Amino acid sequence: MTTNLVQIELDPRELTGKKVARLRRVGIVPVHLYGPGMEPRSLQCQTSTLIRTLAAAGGATPIHITIQGESGTHLAFAREIQWDPMRDNLLHVDLLAADISRPVTAQVPVILIGESAGARLVNGTVMHQLRTVDVQALPLEMPSQIEADLDTMESADSVIRAGDLPIPASATLLTDAEDMVVRIELPRVAEEFTASEAGAEEGGDAPAAEASAE
Repeated sequence: MTTNLVQIELDPRELTGKKVARLRRVGIVPVHLYGPGMEPRSLQCQTSTLIRTLAAAGGATPIHITIQGESGTHLAFAREIQWDPMRDNLLHVDLLAADISRPVTAQVPVILIGESAGARLVNGTVMHQLRTVDVQALPLEMPSQIEADLDTMESADSVIRAGDLPIPASATLLTDAEDMVVRIELPRVAEEFTASEAGAEEGGDAPAAEASAE
């Protein structure tokens, strides 16, 4: 488990609705902070600062937020992030404030570590099928990532399922424990060879049957 402290200071925002286009033109992104027990806040931040913060936090690490001119800190998770599909510009960010005493749910990224002896044995490829898992935990105890250890995959048919992941004792896995996270894919040549062998075995008696029929 990796824990990061991610912080950002946001500014109060006066422009709303279609007027926020003026902010974007000068490199400022509108931010919406909301959550239980608080009035929704219209805020803003420099684009470059906000992008760095979102990259550091992902969807699982809480962001410690201060607001210019105000005391106190808000703890929030990045929820909806809007990008311009044509220009790839950041348009808007929704931040969900969290109560540190109440569990929250997040999609935690799964990171591969180590090396699979099983894949090396058959010259196969490690396939990372499930890249995030749903986890429930208190905001300050939410893992920022979970490591899948490839060293445990010692044979060609080895797999790692969600239930095999080292989820911290303070967190709960919500993803189905049987969902496959990592598997080994055999080389295509080996697959074709195996398929041709199977076909030969299935059709091996066909000529003899035709001969006896004549």
